Amino acid sequence: MTQSNLDMDRSAMAVEMKKRKVDWKQIGEMMNNTFALRRKEIVEDEPLVAEVKERWPALFSDRQIEAEFARLTSVDLKGSLFAGIDQYLARFLELYKTKSGIVELTRLTRQLDEDISAQRKRTVLLLGLPHFLKEDPSCFFKIVQATDDEQVFTKKMKVGIVMVKEGADVLDVSVILEEAVVLCGLKDIPDAVAMLILFVLNIDYPKELRYTFEVIQKVLMNIGGGQCSSLVHGLRNRLLRKSM
Repeated sequence: MTQSNLDMDRSAMAVEMKKRKVDWKQIGEMMNNTFALRRKEIVEDEPLVAEVKERWPALFSDRQIEAEFARLTSVDLKGSLFAGIDQYLARFLELYKTKSGIVELTRLTRQLDEDISAQRKRTVLLLGLPHFLKEDPSCFFKIVQATDDEQVFTKKMKVGIVMVKEGADVLDVSVILEEAVVLCGLKDIPDAVAMLILFVLNIDYPKELRYTFEVIQKVLMNIGGGQCSSLVHGLRNRLLRKSM
């Protein structure tokens, strides 16, 4: 396809995404056709997230996030992440319980006394990871109330996840990039982390959570696992041992 045709496809997608009933089959075909153009823009121009969202709005839908990840890596995004979590889940929870001096980690693992569902265990693993690695997740994960000001709670969040609650009820889980909500309506924390992975591939890890994202990508998802830091390499070896 010519550059002109690719630009026409991109413009047509932007129009289609504004419709009440989106033709996702057509969107998928055009996203496939324009993949090279999109990657060239993102890699070479390094646009702001807001600019990417304006030009490629379909990229900020959950189904196209999964599709784009597959185009990039030939890996099933959610399937790979959740399989990796489940593979190491028991080992991680054992390790977490040995760190009784880390208050937040203890609070998270105690949640399993009341709810031992797979979804809760996955959530505890992911939320506990930065605490276990002695990193600061305060600008990555936040719990807010539905009445809180979005501009306030997203401030200083370069990359993050926000859980919106009304009292004790969870209303929404959203992904934050560059201090703006880019994806909302997600069902839980594992789902939000999966959606976030695509965007993290295009940027440097937040320095406060360098090891957390490295573990998610290189250990849980086994992407680029052949080259990892000594800390993450050591953790992976501990996870593979039969006893802690």
